[in-house]
Amino acid sequence: MLTETFSEKSQSTLYTLLPKVQNFLKMPKKLFIGGKWVDAVSGKTFPTYDPATGEILAHVAEADKEDVDKAVKAAREAFEKGPWAKMTPSDRGKLIWKLADLIEENLEELAQIESLDNGKPMAVAKVADLPLSIDLFRYMAGWATKIEGNTIPFSLAKPETFVSYTIREPIGVVGQIIPWNFPLLMAAWKLGPALATGCTIVLKPAEQTPLSALWLGELIQQAGFPDGVVNILPGFGETAGAAIASHMDIDKVAFTGSTEVGKIIVKAAASNLKKVSLELGGKSPNIVFSDADLSTAIPGAASAIFFNHGQCCCAGSRLYVEKKVFDKVVEGVSEEAKKIRLGPGLDPATQMGPLVSQEQFDRVSSYIRSGISEGGRVITGGNRYGERGYFIQPTIFSGVHSDMKIVNEEIFGPVVCAMPFEGVDEIAPVANQTIYGLAAGIWTNDISKAHRLASKLKAGTVWINCYNVFDAALPFGGYKQSGWGREMGHAVLENYLETKSVCIQI
Repeated sequence: MLTETFSEKSQSTLYTLLPKVQNFLKMPKKLFIGGKWVDAVSGKTFPTYDPATGEILAHVAEADKEDVDKAVKAAREAFEKGPWAKMTPSDRGKLIWKLADLIEENLEELAQIESLDNGKPMAVAKVADLPLSIDLFRYMAGWATKIEGNTIPFSLAKPETFVSYTIREPIGVVGQIIPWNFPLLMAAWKLGPALATGCTIVLKPAEQTPLSALWLGELIQQAGFPDGVVNILPGFGETAGAAIASHMDIDKVAFTGSTEVGKIIVKAAASNLKKVSLELGGKSPNIVFSDADLSTAIPGAASAIFFNHGQCCCAGSRLYVEKKVFDKVVEGVSEEAKKIRLGPGLDPATQMGPLVSQEQFDRVSSYIRSGISEGGRVITGGNRYGERGYFIQPTIFSGVHSDMKIVNEEIFGPVVCAMPFEGVDEIAPVANQTIYGLAAGIWTNDISKAHRLASKLKAGTVWINCYNVFDAALPFGGYKQSGWGREMGHAVLENYLETKSVCIQI
């Protein structure tokens, strides 16, 4: 748990930062535009904080509309006239693979940066965020040479009259806006497929967590990507993000974040009818049947909500348990929650760090108060942890019902609502009673029942006897208000490609 010493000192005082990390934090944090590190046109900067202490880590150049204009111009030049436009798919793939190698070489440093800027345990970043990012780039490097069209026989004309075929072409200049919960991994999810298809990019990291994206910019330079292919603009959603979404010379915008902001993005994109893909919020049901292996299901249900401090769009935040084992499962998940060690991310013993910001701490705290005021019963947790930083205890609610705010709205914190159900026929409509449809979990030893239920759940991913399993080859995205399109897998390439039909009379 948090120590007295930690409450009085910064993480960098208590835990040794790697030399490259120390040097990086001391350096000016500029915008990456056209292959150069530049100040914002306005000269403005903003602070990024260590959520374990509330202390300022660094000041970062703040992009605005003028900076977006410069970055889009550089990306357009690179797309249409630069070396990138003439590069073979094989050479693109080699550059993407080289970037993966460089991330792997900087794994320890980037894990420290993610921990400092986001709050997550460094140990988790090293086994989840970094390996998944590296694998994503390598997976997408392979797709660069496998983007193919088709020959198409006409249905009416005689075969000797026409020849027709399709070409898959990069969509062009892409604006990408990513969230703060997995800063490096979300950058990889966006950059990998866009680079594989031959697009150029203007990337805006979240203002809460810009540091790993800036480090990534340095690695992109080292890898040898041509100038202007990737441009990185730290800044705020209301300014830099809005300018990207509405820009008349951006061909497509890809956004990961809240459903509320996703709707704003869609409206802004109407300026030139740019293509849009969205990976948005969730209120995912996690369903435990009485015939499940509870020795697996109980820790699995705890991990489904408490992984990454509950700051996951697919978190299993609605825990439905078959009535005959409800008390046993809730007690078990509660015991798992009590065992979680909270602390600063750089502490090797830490299992859960702080929430990312004061704003997020206030948001989650507000939902906990709402749940209590509406009659929910806190089984464990429910309070701030420590006196410094943005720590909240893992929290389990029982005695809740479907009309309550904490059951319906995305909390994005370590808070789960546990509810009993009677049987398989009842649970599908209850689980689907949400505006979201990102993910779901099923725990049962009856595989036939699992398949039947999976087919009824309106969710882009259904995990059976597991949760939070991700792979670069596995598409991820949502139904309903959880978004448009898919990340990862073959499916994500559709986000960044146009199809051209060519017809020849012979």
